[in-house]
Amino acid sequence: MFTYAALAAAMLAAIVVGLFVGGTELSPVDVAGALLHPHAANDATTIVWTLRFPRVAIAAVVGASLAVAGFLLQGLLRNPLVDPFLTGVSAGAGAAVAVAVAAGVAETFVPPLGFAAGLASAVLVATLARRGGGIDVERLILAGVSLSALFSAIVTLALLRLGRGSGDEILAWLAGSLAGRGWPELAIALPYIVVGLVLAAMSVPALNALRLGASVAQTVGIDVARTQWLVLAASTLLAAAAVTLSGIVGFVGLIVPHMARRVVGTDARRALVASAMLGATLVPLADALARSLAPPLEIPLGVLLALAGVPAFLYLYLRPRGRLWGT
Repeated sequence: MFTYAALAAAMLAAIVVGLFVGGTELSPVDVAGALLHPHAANDATTIVWTLRFPRVAIAAVVGASLAVAGFLLQGLLRNPLVDPFLTGVSAGAGAAVAVAVAAGVAETFVPPLGFAAGLASAVLVATLARRGGGIDVERLILAGVSLSALFSAIVTLALLRLGRGSGDEILAWLAGSLAGRGWPELAIALPYIVVGLVLAAMSVPALNALRLGASVAQTVGIDVARTQWLVLAASTLLAAAAVTLSGIVGFVGLIVPHMARRVVGTDARRALVASAMLGATLVPLADALARSLAPPLEIPLGVLLALAGVPAFLYLYLRPRGRLWGT
């Protein structure tokens, strides 16, 4: 219980830190007053409730969604180096955004197109990986990698067609950013995230059994095929919704599940909750850092997380295999 209290305190602290970061300096009194009186007619209230609070809330939601999606896929595939974009969600969304921008589609319609394309990519990968009533793990990985390469080529062609200086919107999406996001975007994505989290919670008991292998899980009464589709649906919804909100933000879904298992152990029931809380802590802190390192410029969130994530990834990869799961 103490561990979860500490994680909750860290998450709350990260959210509070995000409320103080921005172009206008606000005192603790200003922020507290704005939070307590959301309808007050002053600059501090407008800044907090219109700009900073929605951005911090979106950062927390994106972090939790990607962390849970990564945890689910790592548990399903029994591979500690899997991330939530294995199913081609990010690559499909990026390709759709690139094509939409190159074709001159209105900016309002770009995020929904990215979300739909991300879902469609995951469905295609799952279809290619299907074997019998379930999913073949090797086919899933191969299909995901292959389609991601194809979609990356489409993005490159779109950038070449637009030319220098005209592909900024595509690059911003690929680099990951929360700039310009607010309550309307969160309201659109939230239902899909809630459904994804519910499906994730339903898959937790089976994930504990799958850690011992599919054959062992079957002997204790687990429907492996159902669990595979459940996990894939949950992780796809969570990853697609996160990509719609922030663009492509890597390494969160790869690293955070490892941190969670180190903190609370390998029991899926505990590690899933810890992953969500740690993700909701890491991304708001990273976003606050991205806004404050070189003002008035803003470092892309995905770039900053990659700079921190690559060394962590190499550390995890180079550790003895048995310790990757925090055992």
